[in-house]
Amino acid sequence: MLKRWKQLSSKVVFKNSWWTYKQDSFQIPNGVAGEYHYVHTNGASMIVPVTADGKIILVNQYRFLCDKESIELPCGGVKVGKSYEEMAHIELEEETGFRSDDLKYAAEFNPFNGVTNEICKVFLAKNLIQSKAVPDSTEEFEILFKTADEVDELIRSNIVWDGMTIAAWMLVRSKL
Repeated sequence: MLKRWKQLSSKVVFKNSWWTYKQDSFQIPNGVAGEYHYVHTNGASMIVPVTADGKIILVNQYRFLCDKESIELPCGGVKVGKSYEEMAHIELEEETGFRSDDLKYAAEFNPFNGVTNEICKVFLAKNLIQSKAVPDSTEEFEILFKTADEVDELIRSNIVWDGMTIAAWMLVRSKL
C-alpha cells in the first residue's frame, strides 16, 4: 500500500459561488514538506438521459474559456444544501426540458485529480417526461438526440471534446 501524505494546514486563497481555491501544506512520509494548490468544489452531477426510443440527449453550448461550442451530456455543480441526485434532477430539466422519476446512479469519477478534489456522479435517466427548459441566464442550449452509436462516433471523430462527457460515457455505455 502506498504511504499517505499528512496534511499540516489548509487555507482558502479565494472563493466564489462555484469553487474554492485552496492551499494546503503537507508532509510526505520521508519528511519532505510542501504546498499543494487545488480547486475544491461540492462536486458535479452529470446525466445520461435516454429517450423511450433509445436516443441519448446531449446539449450543445458555448464554452467561453475555449471560445467554441461543445456537445456535452447535461451536467452541473452541486449547490450547497443539495444532494447529487437533487442536482441531477434540476440540471436535467434546466438543460434539456425533460424530467424523470427514473433516475439511477451509474458511476463516479474525478475529472482532474491533480488539480481538483471534485467528484462527478453520473446518473442514467429514463422514462423522460417533457417539461420546459429554464436555463440559467448565462446558458443557451441546442438539444441533440443521438443514438449510442452516433455518440460513439462523435467522440471518435473528436466532435465531442469535453472530458467529463467522454469519461461519463465510457462509464455508462455498457449499461444502456
